[in-house]
Amino acid sequence: MMDTAMTFHRFHKDLPFTAEEYGRRLAATRAAMERAGLEALLVTDPSNMAWLTGYDGWSFYVHQGVIIQHDADPIWWGRLQDSNGAVRTVWMADDCVWGYADSFVQSTECHPMQDLAERLAYIGLDTARLGVEMENYYYSAKAHAALTAALPNAVLKDATALVNWQRGAKSDEEILFMRRAAMISEKIVDGLMERVEPGIPKNEVVAQVYVDALQGVDGHWGDYPAIVPLLPSGTDAAAPHLTWDGRPFSTGEATFFEISGCYRRYHAPLCRTIFLGKPDDTILRAEAALVEGLEAGLDVARAGARACDIAAALAAPLERAGIARSARCGYPIGLSYPPDWGERTISLRAEDQTVLQPGMTFHFMPGLWMEDWGLEITESILIREDGPAETFCNRPRKLYVKP
Repeated sequence: MMDTAMTFHRFHKDLPFTAEEYGRRLAATRAAMERAGLEALLVTDPSNMAWLTGYDGWSFYVHQGVIIQHDADPIWWGRLQDSNGAVRTVWMADDCVWGYADSFVQSTECHPMQDLAERLAYIGLDTARLGVEMENYYYSAKAHAALTAALPNAVLKDATALVNWQRGAKSDEEILFMRRAAMISEKIVDGLMERVEPGIPKNEVVAQVYVDALQGVDGHWGDYPAIVPLLPSGTDAAAPHLTWDGRPFSTGEATFFEISGCYRRYHAPLCRTIFLGKPDDTILRAEAALVEGLEAGLDVARAGARACDIAAALAAPLERAGIARSARCGYPIGLSYPPDWGERTISLRAEDQTVLQPGMTFHFMPGLWMEDWGLEITESILIREDGPAETFCNRPRKLYVKP
């Protein structure tokens, strides 16, 4: 890394992390590039962009990226008007920020990747082995086709999740941010338990969720989460990803709430379920089995265990209760942007043999979505050096019942 600390300290920006932390991330990414035989890497996932450079802006609806080389500081590239945000948020010097003209935006005559190709050629990367994030929300088929056509002598290689895998084990600085996000998650859940009543419209409760989320806790302000609040009720709770409408909460229904506090883009998701009235035996038996599975999964979630071990521990009590569950039960979390707060690497499921390492963080998410009801009780967890996983939040693992 070329003079990263010097570049970093020339500016008085509100950077979330230290020069040493960004240096660690860049070194890990370059080592992964070396193993993959890449001379350069184009990072288009905004979470990876932020993790490597600090860039933070709502500009991921247009083409943008960060160029990583082995022997130079990263280069931020994006829409010209967004370069003003880049110089204010990235740790690199201003000459590492490149902006393309607005004539490229949503044009049918030209594509932003043509601008990028010219710039890559200018710095000698027109024949490089260049990694691109093929399986990514933000790198379109048209973008890949345009970049390939504009760089006929380059070799474009799939580098999907190359940066994501470097993000798995969190630093102490990152864990601190996730603890702050968890405090906000607890505040949101506490507010839900207080406010959800029969006859209260859902949108009014969600409005207060956003108040709690953005006000933050103990002077730590809240950021917008990568996923909006999810809160289906009754038979709709069979569907895991419904949001809200203006209908009121009703007696005799369970509503699960999937939410997350967010601090400087770091998340700590937490799901709890509220039943208004008296729950029947079916949901109570499911609650007991799910909590037993959660406890068992937390106990085996240790450094040296495998992702599949957590899934197996969860599955045993559910199977004994006659509950069939086919979905994965968790995924890595940390820094993220919409539309998802997962890191898209490890999955907590029977097929994943990945060995858990200290510092890894997951949303242990064993939601039950049955034919005509649903139940979610989840935890965000940290794999520790010794012993079972730590939960970021501290709220009862149970079905909340409001008579």
